[in-house]
Amino acid sequence: MAKLHSKKHGKSGSKRPMYKIAPDWVEYSAHEVEDLVVKLYKQGNNATTIGRILRDQYGIPLVRTLTSKSINKILAENGQKVEYPDDLLALIRKAVRMSKHLAANKKDALNTTKLIHIESKIKRLAKYYIQESRLSQDWKYNRETAALIVK
Repeated sequence: MAKLHSKKHGKSGSKRPMYKIAPDWVEYSAHEVEDLVVKLYKQGNNATTIGRILRDQYGIPLVRTLTSKSINKILAENGQKVEYPDDLLALIRKAVRMSKHLAANKKDALNTTKLIHIESKIKRLAKYYIQESRLSQDWKYNRETAALIVK
């Protein structure tokens, strides 16, 4: 979706490691990694932040290569329910910030357009998550209730 609502030529960023097996230089076992994931989640981090912390501070490139499970699956097995996916929640936060800005600055036409673009991304992503059964079938995005979701 990087090229969808912009005039840029794609998206840049870091790439995931190529290997599918755990590298030899990782010092942690699968059980220790699962314990770290649960500990970091209880500290208030979401799955994306947990992956970043494990990569930067603990030297674990990918949780899936060590445990054969994703971070969300580890959390679900340990009774930690993730209500909304991280990418959807980040887009909802951005839309709430933009709508607060528009409440104070009603003539900001560019922000109005970009808010419409973000809301269309939210609806498209929500449609996918409803098909994948990660959101309930009757879930709908609404500007008024979006602020309650973020809190």
